[in-house]
Amino acid sequence: MTLRVTPLHPLFAAEVHDLDLRTTPDAETCAAIHRAMDRHAVLVFRDQQLDDDQQMAFGEALGPLEEDRAVVDRDKHRLKHQRMNDISNLDVDGSLLAADDRRRMFNLGNQLWHSDSSFKATPAKYSMLHGRVVPPEGGDTEFADMRAAWDALPAATKRSLEGLITHHSLLYSRAQLGFDAYTEEETQRFAPVRQRLVRWHPGSGRHSLYLSSHIGMIEGMPRPEAMMLIRNLTEAATQRPFVYAHRWRPFDLVMWDNRCTMHRARPFEDKLHPRDMRRVTLKDVAPTLDQALPAPLAAE
Repeated sequence: MTLRVTPLHPLFAAEVHDLDLRTTPDAETCAAIHRAMDRHAVLVFRDQQLDDDQQMAFGEALGPLEEDRAVVDRDKHRLKHQRMNDISNLDVDGSLLAADDRRRMFNLGNQLWHSDSSFKATPAKYSMLHGRVVPPEGGDTEFADMRAAWDALPAATKRSLEGLITHHSLLYSRAQLGFDAYTEEETQRFAPVRQRLVRWHPGSGRHSLYLSSHIGMIEGMPRPEAMMLIRNLTEAATQRPFVYAHRWRPFDLVMWDNRCTMHRARPFEDKLHPRDMRRVTLKDVAPTLDQALPAPLAAE
């Protein structure tokens, strides 16, 4: 089976046509989706009027789902499925979160460039975000192609990055916003994990930068130097030619590959308008340090 797709950007991202995800895709369709993801890294499915069960079934058809939601106040969950992430500004009763609610403060970190679950030992593979209610203005999601960003680096820079190991944590990303209101249990749960800075994306046969706002240090490097390097790489990797901006319509489902993209939410009037987004997340096959890399990196 071949999917009918329309490219949305010169480098990556495409819209998929003629699929109704209310019906769980069969093995042949799933294989076609995986191939399209390997090529485009971001897929947009318009007008998908899914309920939570159907969205969960779609995710499970593509691979194993993450079990744990990395949030504060995780006992305050309004959705049916514990494995579904509530990417909204809504409280358990459906009202808007209060302006000073710690969940709202924590969720502001979604506006930083990141890769989902890079702070977990085995990070995320695909994310599938469904827009149930979207604001009238703002609230776009931007995606950056980390394979193209790697390709654009000078050879000397590639050589300097080879073998570097970073530490990722939600504590690091939220510290950039001044958020430090954690319980002892949350601090332990968000302890840093080790990840490669450069990854091999097997489906496309390309290298990819593995950047995220969750990075807080690089092993063997003074922290100010490490964070300056991460800042410079992030600025280079998120230049406009590498970025696709998705403007949400109601019932869009957008799926992206966290192994080779970064993304960020854009602001909207979240104290005035509801934004109800629900995410199902597939986990990767293993920690990045356990995944093979072809050698040498910089010989490309």
